[in-house]
Amino acid sequence: MSSLLIKIAKELLLARWKQTLVAAIGVTFSISMFVALLSFMNGLNDLLDGLILNRTAHVRIYNEIKPSKNQAINLSSQFQKSHNFINSIKSSSSRLSIYNTEHIFEILDKDKRVLGYAPKISAQVFFTYGTLAITGAINGIDVTAESKLFSFKDYVTAGNAADLKNVPNSIILGKGLAEKLMANIGDVVQINTTDGNLMPLKVVGVFQSGLQDLDKVQSYSSIATAQKLMGKSNNYLTDIQVKLIDIKQAPKIAKEYAALFDCDAEDIQTANSQFETGSTVRTIISYSVGVVLLIVAGFGIYNILNMLIYEKMDTIAILKATGFSGSDVKKIFIYIALSIGIFGGLLGVLFGFGFSVIIDNIPFNTPSLPTIKTFPINYKALYYLIGIVFSLVTTYMAGFFPARKASKIDPVNIIRGK
Repeated sequence: MSSLLIKIAKELLLARWKQTLVAAIGVTFSISMFVALLSFMNGLNDLLDGLILNRTAHVRIYNEIKPSKNQAINLSSQFQKSHNFINSIKSSSSRLSIYNTEHIFEILDKDKRVLGYAPKISAQVFFTYGTLAITGAINGIDVTAESKLFSFKDYVTAGNAADLKNVPNSIILGKGLAEKLMANIGDVVQINTTDGNLMPLKVVGVFQSGLQDLDKVQSYSSIATAQKLMGKSNNYLTDIQVKLIDIKQAPKIAKEYAALFDCDAEDIQTANSQFETGSTVRTIISYSVGVVLLIVAGFGIYNILNMLIYEKMDTIAILKATGFSGSDVKKIFIYIALSIGIFGGLLGVLFGFGFSVIIDNIPFNTPSLPTIKTFPINYKALYYLIGIVFSLVTTYMAGFFPARKASKIDPVNIIRGK
């Protein structure tokens, strides 16, 4: 029986093939725009988040400057039974360096949740330019670890990142900072630390992250050079940047490391919550626009099927008069709607993929984003699956109400009217 109903639905479709084609084109256009829009918007999300998130440790281990938890008066036995009120507490003079780094490295090496880690030294410095002292920051890094975990070498737009390790007393400047200092590769810049240490460093590269404010102050050297600049021993480190296999475990692991290593640990979700919020909002907007496109296409299919019912009143009457039930008539029109949805949905995802490929090959060259050459696209299979499911659901709902109306038609009234 079902094969007969499908055959009848096919004949009704072909009898009004122009209207059927218009409905299918509407679904195809909606699905293709839905897929292309989601692919582009999420590719853009990945790009924007990558500017910060890909350069940020999942867990950062460090020592923060903060007031001592145990004030002297609280430790005194004389005031144990008293309520002590302390005002204007100042930060303690505790050291910024991390204690027992070798032990921490051993634990991180054994932790199967850790993808890798990169030690780092962060310090505020002054770049001497004539009579001016330009405020900046220097980061002593392990170039190999930074390049492996945070794609450091991809952001070095001039020079070679490996020269930090190979050339003694060398530095890579942020592009904005290099422009301020009018420094080119091979030039020597003078650096003063907050402790008064002065050291000349040779420029071996230019770094460009895509964030102009960051590039105006940041610079990079090897860990050994940073230690020498600050007059510290070879075990001096201020940060350990940890990258995890599963980023979602970062908050839990950060708390665990803070307790285990007796230091501060910050997870990436806490450090960059504003970027996650922006990504969520952009994703909601793109999904909303895509769903609206599908709903508009659904109304088009609804109108076409309504017209088809009015034009096929005689056919419906004959079907019911010859023994077809109301549920059979309903199935016929739902088959028609689903046929439009399947055909339009499959063509839609194909065109959507084609549009995505075209966008992905459009040149997008901007000085602020040196690593980006074309517009970003995310080819996630989920978008195509959602497109097909939405096309079936939308066309089913668009066909359900006209089909129910057709199933309730009384053939006697139609034949009597004729």
